[in-house]
Amino acid sequence: MLNNLVIVESPAKAKTLSAFLGSDYKVIASYGHVRDLVSKSGSVDTNDHFKMKWETSDRGKKQINVINDTLKKVKNLYLATDPDREGEAISWHILEILKQNNVLNNKTVKRVVFHEITKAAVSEAFNNPRELDNNLVNAYLARRILDYLVGFSLSPVLWRKMPGAKSAGRVQSVALRLIVERELEIKVFKPEEYWSLSNVFNSKNETFTSNLTHINDKKLDKLDIKNETDAEEIRKDLEKQEYIIEKISKKSVSKNSYAPFTTSTLQQDASHKLGFSTKYTMQLAQKLYEGITMNGSTTGLITYMRTDSTNLSDEAIASSRTYIEEKIGKDYLPSSPKIYKTKTKNAQEAHEAIRPTDCNRTPENVKEYLQTDELKLYELIWKRTIASQMANAKLNQVSINIKSKNDKYRLKSTGSTLVFDGFLKIYDDSSDDKLNVEKLPQLKESDNIELKSSNKNQHFTQPPARFTEASLVKKLEELGIGRPSTYATIINVIQERRYVILQKKSFIPENIGIFTVSFLKNFFEKYVEYKFTANMEEELDDISNGKIDWETVLNNFWGTFNKNISEVMSDVTVSDVIDTLENDIHDYIFSKLGDDRKCFECGIGILGLKLSKYGAFLGCSNYPECKVIIPIGNDNNTNNILNNGEHKIIAFDDKNNDNILFKVGKYGAYLEWEHTIDKDKNKPKRISIPKFINNFEELNKEDILTLINLPKNLGKNPSDNNDIVLYLGRFGPYLSYNGKNFKLDKNIECLRIDIDKAISIIQSQL
Repeated sequence: MLNNLVIVESPAKAKTLSAFLGSDYKVIASYGHVRDLVSKSGSVDTNDHFKMKWETSDRGKKQINVINDTLKKVKNLYLATDPDREGEAISWHILEILKQNNVLNNKTVKRVVFHEITKAAVSEAFNNPRELDNNLVNAYLARRILDYLVGFSLSPVLWRKMPGAKSAGRVQSVALRLIVERELEIKVFKPEEYWSLSNVFNSKNETFTSNLTHINDKKLDKLDIKNETDAEEIRKDLEKQEYIIEKISKKSVSKNSYAPFTTSTLQQDASHKLGFSTKYTMQLAQKLYEGITMNGSTTGLITYMRTDSTNLSDEAIASSRTYIEEKIGKDYLPSSPKIYKTKTKNAQEAHEAIRPTDCNRTPENVKEYLQTDELKLYELIWKRTIASQMANAKLNQVSINIKSKNDKYRLKSTGSTLVFDGFLKIYDDSSDDKLNVEKLPQLKESDNIELKSSNKNQHFTQPPARFTEASLVKKLEELGIGRPSTYATIINVIQERRYVILQKKSFIPENIGIFTVSFLKNFFEKYVEYKFTANMEEELDDISNGKIDWETVLNNFWGTFNKNISEVMSDVTVSDVIDTLENDIHDYIFSKLGDDRKCFECGIGILGLKLSKYGAFLGCSNYPECKVIIPIGNDNNTNNILNNGEHKIIAFDDKNNDNILFKVGKYGAYLEWEHTIDKDKNKPKRISIPKFINNFEELNKEDILTLINLPKNLGKNPSDNNDIVLYLGRFGPYLSYNGKNFKLDKNIECLRIDIDKAISIIQSQL
């Protein structure tokens, strides 16, 4: 007899729970959110307590019908969606629809929450169900309404006042601002030359290096030696001197182990160590959380992957310590457990960090059940968790101060020796400078030492680095912008809108991204301020904790924001916008012209900023008599228009025995066969380069060959021997497998996918 219906988000989670709960429970997946706000203006009534209009998706309707039918046969409904604000919202939506359908009569409805999908955790949750948390639901509603109001109010202003603009988002626009401001810093950066001197000393047939630090008792600053002439003069004088050891300092240094992973630190480490994108990392983590089948049974391998807490449960700490003592060694076990304090403001301390559900389930033990990338991520999580409870590493550091006998010069050498590896035994930290310092010979104070050689080294100051996915997530977290569940989405949205491109793992803003940020900073300054956005996140957290009323937050926001919208819409012209942009980012817009903006083509007009649906460019005020066009920066859209007709051979097609040409036309970039004719069109054979490939220079020969030979059979899935095929459709790249299609990220990496990654992506979407 079936008595219980359980609702979860995904089929994979449903499969794992079904194995734990038995035949008395039916587990159904909602496939994420079943409904959302109607995607048009007016879906939030700001005059009637922010009343919302919802629409159920086609898949949502299908799943609700399945739930309705099943409810007729059961007594109890358990809402077992994820243990965060979004999970609470999915349960709330389902419950609201079921109430409207009048199918809950005489049914018991409970909410169950677990942070790991293991038999013990699931049993504990079902033995202790609770009611739906209205505070979490209200926080979700407030966030959804805020995002809707910003998007549907601000985007039309952008479209009207700045041709070529796309849309704006409450948090995404602030993340974009970070990228843009960093790019503008780089553009105006002027490198300064400076020199340093490194010196090789000899003592008892052992050599070591030392850096010059003082001249005539004055400490050298980084930029003090400004040119080669000065450096050479100092170098020659250094080689004339005699030297002694002035002072030797020794100290023991302890290197602390790292806290267990939060969502942010997992995304950062997966990027640095594994090269994974934030989105891909979360897809893999979702799979590990929802369950892996091993030896005929399914269980979750890690705890919930969206968290900002570094806490570990008492059981997890005890288990880790037992493993360390028995498998690694007693010397590696601290005398007491390590407790980490989360630095993130308003972190959910009741939650746990991301950890293995069983630390005895080592990467080696699960290797045969995981795809390559799944195993890499699991190993990273497992090692970080175990290492967090291990003893600190210990180093001996030595500093040697050297002086010339005439007291004119002072130099310094530093070295270190790893005395005890501690947590480094299992957690690689080779990027730490403290662990990569030269080992020094045994020396004594007042020893005479010989300068073997002095070398001058030229340097230039470097601009700040562009943001990578990892560094952007880190910065967002530092500023208090976004939350664990939103980092990957934020990054994905600004790429999909083509405000930025990801080139060599670094974000480069397109012109439209730079102009959008300038527009927002000048006409909606308050709403793209870092502090304002962070404060709004705090208010949403306060709603979650029941500290503030959600409608009060919305009223406070909407009053001033709506007034700002109305003023810009009525009072600001496109000419005003162009003047503002020219003043705000003058150096960027006119970087190719220098100080003279007089048109070099007609000699009469003045070159100025022009905005069009194709992008921004510089045009002559003497238009239409003078039709000169100059691209701004490295914007791909503008360059496509301007470089009409460009072509070059970039690959060879063995199948057709023909060269492949790269060309750019008025509709964008494309590939054309030099001699092969498309018989259907009686024209040279050609294919378009997908629009999501922003930087054509990143296309290598293998990418070109993949593109021209699509669809591509990647191989067979070993589990059932069925083919996995890569396709490119009108909506982007996808995989076809076993009669179903699976979406891929819209970037150049989709052309480089191998069978292991394809299998992992398919499993994450099943």
